[in-house]
Amino acid sequence: MSPASTGASTAVDAVMSVPSSGSPADTRMTPGAPGYRRMSLALFLAGVATFALLYSTQALLPLISGEFGVAASEASWTVAAATGGLALFVLPMSALSERFGRRAVMTGSLAVAVTVGMLVPFAPSIGVLVVLRAVQGAALAGLPASAQAYLAEEVRPKALVTAIGLFVAGNSVGGMSGRVITGWVAQEWGWRVSVGVIGAIAVACAVAFRLLLPAPRHFEAGSLRPRVLLGTVRGHLSDPLLRRLYAIGALFMTVFGGVYTVIGYRLTGAPFGLPQGIVGSIFLVYLVGTVSASAAGRLVGRLGRRGALYLAGGTTAAGLLLSLADTLPLVLLGLVLITAGFFAGHAVASSAVSKTATRGRAQASALYQSAYYIGSSAGSTVGAIAFHASGWAGTVTVGVLAVLGVVTITVLGTRAARVAARREPAAAH
Repeated sequence: MSPASTGASTAVDAVMSVPSSGSPADTRMTPGAPGYRRMSLALFLAGVATFALLYSTQALLPLISGEFGVAASEASWTVAAATGGLALFVLPMSALSERFGRRAVMTGSLAVAVTVGMLVPFAPSIGVLVVLRAVQGAALAGLPASAQAYLAEEVRPKALVTAIGLFVAGNSVGGMSGRVITGWVAQEWGWRVSVGVIGAIAVACAVAFRLLLPAPRHFEAGSLRPRVLLGTVRGHLSDPLLRRLYAIGALFMTVFGGVYTVIGYRLTGAPFGLPQGIVGSIFLVYLVGTVSASAAGRLVGRLGRRGALYLAGGTTAAGLLLSLADTLPLVLLGLVLITAGFFAGHAVASSAVSKTATRGRAQASALYQSAYYIGSSAGSTVGAIAFHASGWAGTVTVGVLAVLGVVTITVLGTRAARVAARREPAAAH
């Protein structure tokens, strides 16, 4: 997945270069520097709140289906609407962050999202619930792209993969804790109380985030003029490397969205018949994602970006195939591998986007996030439809096809890099 053009290669070199003494970039943070821990904790908590809210209904879909009398494919829209709302609004919200600042947009987004989160438990119908979830997802759109742009501006390049990995780790903790908590609370008091508890936790995370996040020191306000924004977006979409990274993010999330939307139905049905609390606890495997996302920087250092993506894709595919077994330990092992591969691949791809874009970073990250959450919505919907038609094997088939897409794109990127490498010596002569 190396750049396919000299311009893209130059962009990566510019971001990865070490600034000379006395330049403004010398003040960017590194691990151990003042404010780095506060920043890391603040964005970790933002990641927790984002994923806890975004997927708060995912582990509860069988209960929602039961209360409203709808099928899995219909109940899955409570997840798909949230991720779809985020995908649609992430680019406009990133534009606002270019003008008004990353911290301001992230704070406002969390404030709206947690407010809507406190209304979700009172939804009188599946239609209202889907609408509220769509609004919540749109509000959360201000977090992912703005957070990555904030890190790209405030953290030195060599520490960027690790910093973004910590933010992604917060996503995994939020996704895990949200599903585990909702599972056990719902078993005793129903799904409405459980999503209310998640809303209260998100409020606490939002307050702590605002108190902890250091004021940005390297933000420069951009323009909100449509012509300027469209030019920036066109520039990013014309970069072959960025296009490949966007597609990879979408395909990884297609796997993840499909698997975790449907897994509750599989484990509560035959041959497992697990209670809701136990099904919620299955999401403890997200802790594996916390580790793999945090280790993404070291993985890239040892294997390179393409090698890390091959490993992430292979791990995910192995997990999908293992999950076909009707033995619970093998299913759990499969989920562990799927989760580890997904979070590693996501951290590698998203950090590569932040490194590659030297201007309009929020828009570059927003395009990645948009593709990523479109993949989530597609995975949730198509995975549920496939499950309804062919059972768990149908969902796994969707996932395997998505992983094959990741591998194919990475192979094409490898070939493009080799062609570019052969051309450079010829051009020098």
